[in-house]
Amino acid sequence: MGQHPKAYTDTVTILEKVGHFLDEENQLHFRQYKNEGYSNREISPLIEKNLDVQKVLENSSKDWDGGYAIAGMFGHGDAFVMRDPWGIRPAFYYYDDEIVVVASERPVIQTVMNVKAESVNEIKPGEALIVKKDGSVSNKMIRVPHTRRSCSFERIYFSRGSDKDIYRERKMLGSLLAPAILKSIDYDIENTVFSYIPNTSETAFYGLLQGVRHYCVDWKIKQLKEKNGSITPEVMEAVLSVEPRVEKLAIKDVKLRTFIADDASRDDLVAHVYDVTYGIIKEHTDTLVIIDDSIVRGTTLKKSILKILDRLNPKKIIIVSSAPQIRYPDCYGIDMAVLEKFIAFTATIELLKETGQQNVIDDVYRKCKEQENLPKEEIVNYVKEIYRQFKAEEVSAKIAQMLKPEGCNAEVEIIYQTIENLHEACPNDTGDWYFTGNYPTPGGNKVVNTSFINYIEGKDGRAY
Repeated sequence: MGQHPKAYTDTVTILEKVGHFLDEENQLHFRQYKNEGYSNREISPLIEKNLDVQKVLENSSKDWDGGYAIAGMFGHGDAFVMRDPWGIRPAFYYYDDEIVVVASERPVIQTVMNVKAESVNEIKPGEALIVKKDGSVSNKMIRVPHTRRSCSFERIYFSRGSDKDIYRERKMLGSLLAPAILKSIDYDIENTVFSYIPNTSETAFYGLLQGVRHYCVDWKIKQLKEKNGSITPEVMEAVLSVEPRVEKLAIKDVKLRTFIADDASRDDLVAHVYDVTYGIIKEHTDTLVIIDDSIVRGTTLKKSILKILDRLNPKKIIIVSSAPQIRYPDCYGIDMAVLEKFIAFTATIELLKETGQQNVIDDVYRKCKEQENLPKEEIVNYVKEIYRQFKAEEVSAKIAQMLKPEGCNAEVEIIYQTIENLHEACPNDTGDWYFTGNYPTPGGNKVVNTSFINYIEGKDGRAY
């Protein structure tokens, strides 16, 4: 197009693209008004008034691939926020006679503007909220919307839990884990302590407790029916008092999210970020069930959490993830693009090597290399074949083995959420590519293949 950007970041590229078509739109109007006999001084306000922002954005975004909620303002005062046609990234808005506000989360607008949830609307996938200089507000379709694939990890981890829908979804994620956990502890409620790490997993923890309490109620009813009126007051009290034991086991001393910390400082940070509550565990008898919102790298578990929990001398430690295994890179706004940083990936690679299936790794690398120069629309995600050899439970068992610190005496088990439960809890946000490899755009398949090639060839950095 004759453009020569000095940098190649996505922001610069988008800015250059919008700027190019803005120039074209300006020139078109200028010639039109010039032919109609207007002077240069008269033409400027006419262009400002009649600038077709929708057209500029349509022309600019024709070949954009990815997740985005892009806000921009033109020099004369028109402004816009546009959302990707898959609805990958969130965008909410509110406006009245005085103000227009857009944010990635609904409760932020509710709190700042003191309005009800019903007053806050969502920018639809493929649409732009356009605010003209004169204050008029409109919603315009920029790209034809695709099947909605909004990011589920946004719901599990990144969004604040004060949104009414996200709060309910996180509770359900926890509740749906209860059957697997009860089976793992052999339904021994009396000798199990439930807790959570970090604070972002608190809502899922409430849901987990709700699920366990449902089981306790059913168990109590069954016990009372079996006694059929012959129960003594002492036995009745013992039956009715069975409740999940809840304790605050780990305390985060530093108000930092180690998931977001840079790699250089992360290892040192995670070793000192938690402390533990002593004297509330029956040594060598109790099982600790600790729920986390997600397990990405596993660094915090191995270098900090499991070590400090083992100091309490429990019989067993069960770490529960309210998200499924993160297996594939993200390239739509959450910067997780290096495969070897995912504990689920490295565990699966180890399993392939241990079981003499190195050929699977080699075949996937060959297939990825063969596609390297194809158009992104023709690329297939062959990295899925890495995981096809093992059940999710086998990968989880290997992860537990790899994350168990040296010198840890307690048995360690890791339980992940299932894909089916994720979709049941978050039915409107079906973007699950980091768990399934089902990318909503062709660019996602290109990124995952490049990421695997980088892994094999020992290259650092992003795959996009």
